[in-house]
Amino acid sequence: MVTRADIGVIGGSGFYSLLDDAEEVELATPYGPPSDVVTIGRIGSRTVAFIPRHGKDHRFPPHRIPYRANLWALRSLGVRQVLAPSAVGSLKAEYGPGTLVVPDQLVDRTSGRAQTYYDIDGAVHVSFADPYCPSGRAIAVQTARSGGWETVDGGTLVVIEGPRFSTRAESQWYAANGWSIVGMTGFPEAILARELALCYTSVSLVTDHDAGVEAGQGVTHDEVLEFFAQNVTRMRTLIAQTVESLPEERTCSCGQALDGIKLPFELP
Repeated sequence: MVTRADIGVIGGSGFYSLLDDAEEVELATPYGPPSDVVTIGRIGSRTVAFIPRHGKDHRFPPHRIPYRANLWALRSLGVRQVLAPSAVGSLKAEYGPGTLVVPDQLVDRTSGRAQTYYDIDGAVHVSFADPYCPSGRAIAVQTARSGGWETVDGGTLVVIEGPRFSTRAESQWYAANGWSIVGMTGFPEAILARELALCYTSVSLVTDHDAGVEAGQGVTHDEVLEFFAQNVTRMRTLIAQTVESLPEERTCSCGQALDGIKLPFELP
């Protein structure tokens, strides 16, 4: 059984067929079990670990996902680079359904989620000015554009608590701030990855315009799932191609995020 992986993917149920020679591994972490068993397999020459963000049966709503366990489990397998595909709403009229956004900034509008590993035995302050891996972002953008995606390089993802969607007033406020897309799961994934010195790249598929962008009743849960399902094969191909293009040796600064910092415990 393969118990090591180079790259991690955190995504939805449509990504199960992403891997060749796949095996399932049950893992325990100091933060409880991850969302589900971890599937380890291959994409080309790369070994990849996949975690279904919401669980196989979609049992975890966004505010109940065991984010800390998921990222810890990936690092314990040897993962140092993480790709995170997700469905998002657009806050800009020009970013219609089907647009791919690879954000470079994040705004946290969640509440009550555990968002650090370092909450005992002293404070650990990790730089988070630029939340995403610059190398992973560049590769994802280049790969998407080579595949014919309408791709936006950069932008701000605002992460809301959920599980409800935004009110029209909230959506208009986010747009007025110049933010690009809105989702429910991109935080605390990104900061937890940084606290483990992992590279983290968000790959966001616009499924709808958010409530304040255009007239209408606003998006529904079923509409989001239906649109994402229609595009999951294409997204799966994109993620696989991006995995194969990621560097074997990291040259970005993500791996040095904890340099010079005294940690209260040893990382896996």
